[in-house]
Amino acid sequence: MADRSCSEGPNREESESTVSRGEAMHQKSMNFQMELALEVGDEVLKSQPSGEAGRAAHGKERSGSDHLPNYLMERVVERRNAIEALKRVRRNKGSPGTDGMTVGELEPYLREHWEIIRERLLAGTYQPSAVKRVLIPKSTGKGTGRVRELGIPTVLDRFVQQLILQVLQPVFDPTFSEHSHGFRPGRRAHDAVRKAQQYVQSGRRWVVDVDLEKFFDRVNHDVMMGKLQNRITDRRMLGIIHRYLRAGIMADGVTMERHEGTPQGGPLSPLLANVLLDEVDKELERRGHCFVRYADDCNVYVRSRRAGDRVLGALRQMYAKLRLQVNEEKSAVARTWSRKFLGYSFWVAQGGVVKLRVAPDALEGMKQRVREITSRNGGRSMTQVCSVLGLYLRGWKEYFKLANTPGVLAQLDGWLHRRLRAMQLKQWKRGRPAHRALRALGLPEWLVQKGSGFAKRWWRASALGAMQTALPGRYFERLGVPRLATHTTTL
Repeated sequence: MADRSCSEGPNREESESTVSRGEAMHQKSMNFQMELALEVGDEVLKSQPSGEAGRAAHGKERSGSDHLPNYLMERVVERRNAIEALKRVRRNKGSPGTDGMTVGELEPYLREHWEIIRERLLAGTYQPSAVKRVLIPKSTGKGTGRVRELGIPTVLDRFVQQLILQVLQPVFDPTFSEHSHGFRPGRRAHDAVRKAQQYVQSGRRWVVDVDLEKFFDRVNHDVMMGKLQNRITDRRMLGIIHRYLRAGIMADGVTMERHEGTPQGGPLSPLLANVLLDEVDKELERRGHCFVRYADDCNVYVRSRRAGDRVLGALRQMYAKLRLQVNEEKSAVARTWSRKFLGYSFWVAQGGVVKLRVAPDALEGMKQRVREITSRNGGRSMTQVCSVLGLYLRGWKEYFKLANTPGVLAQLDGWLHRRLRAMQLKQWKRGRPAHRALRALGLPEWLVQKGSGFAKRWWRASALGAMQTALPGRYFERLGVPRLATHTTTL
C-alpha cells in the first residue's frame, strides 16, 4: 500500500496547491511519535508486548475509529502485565529519579507497596512524581556545544508508564502509518534508512527535510489529550496520562511546573509522540507522497525543487494545526546528497546505484568521541582505554553497518590505531621504558633502537614503521578494539 501511495505521476505534485483547500475537511485525528535519540526507552518499545497486552492487539480495538474499552486500568494492573513491566524496567536500567530510588530497589518496594499503588491506579488517583532534569551534550555537527534536555522519571513512575505502554502500544501501533519507523515494535532506524534509499534510487533526488523546533518541549497538552480522547474512554487512563504530561521538572532542587511538552526519558513519551504526529503521516499518505518519518525527523522525497517547496509549505500548515513549529534553520528543500538522515547520507556508485555512507557530521561526532576516550591525559592503562573504546565502537559499527564505504572505514581504522599508539608512546615516555617495552614485544634490536629514539613527539612517532610493527592493528584487536572495515590491510 505504501508503495502505491508513493507512485505519483508527473501531475501529482503539480496539483498540491489545489489539495490544500480540502485540508479542513480531513479526518479528525491521528498521531505522533519520537525517540529520545537516546537510550532510555529503546528496548521497551522494540520488545514484544506481554501476554495480556498482546491479546489486546486483536479484535475490534485494532480499528482506528473504535473507542477502547472502559476497563483499560484493569488490564494495566493485571499480574502478568506487572511482572513483564518489572522485567523491562530492570532490563533497561537507567539512573534514579528525584526520589533517589534505584532499579535494584524497585522490586522490594513493590512487594511492600504494590497493593496501595494498584488501588490508586484503579481509583484514578495515582499521582506521578516530578521528573529529574538531565542535560545531555550534543556532540555532532552544528549542534556541538548545545544540549538536549531529558526528563528522567522516578523508577516507580517508569514502572507505571511501562504498565500503561504494554496495554496501549499493541492497540495504537497497528493504526500508525507504515511510513513511521521510530520507536515501534519490530521497526528500526535501519528500516527507515533503507526505505529512504529506495526512494532516492527510484529517481526522487530532492528531499524535503523537516525538523521540528524543540518538539518534545513544545507538545501542546490540550492537542495531545484531544487525540487520546478520540480513542480512549477510560477516564482513569486519560487522567494519569494527563498528570504525567503535567508532572513538574526538578532542577537544582527546585520543582518547576510544566504546561507544555512531554519529557524525553520515560517509556510512554515515544508512544505519545507517535499518537500526535500520525495525523501528518496520514495526510501525506492521502496526498500520495513518498516519505519516511523517524520520531520528529520527517523526510519527503520528490522529483523537483518546485514540488519540494510546495510540500514544505504544506507541512508548515499541518504542524501549525498541532501547535508545533518547524525549525527553519535545520529544515530545507535540497538535493538528497547534501542532507543526512539518521546519521546516513547517500552517494551514487558506478552504474547509478545509490549507496549509503556515514554522514560527515556523524563521522566527525564519532572522531570527537574517540578523541575523548583516547585522551593522553587520562592516567589510564591501555587495557582500560581499549575496553571503553571497544564498547563504543562495537555499537557504532553495528549502527552504521549499512554504510558501503570500505575505504573510508579502513582509513578510520588506521587513524584509530595511530591514536592508540600515540597514547601508548606517551605512557612509555622515552628512553629505557620504551626500550624495554619494545624489546618485550619481540621486535628485532634495530627496530627497538629506532622505535625508542623519539622525544615526546608522540603523534609523529606513532606513524613510524617501527611503531606500526610493534603495535599493529591485531594488537589492539586482542585488547577489544574492533576493526570498522570488514576487510582491511591497515596495520
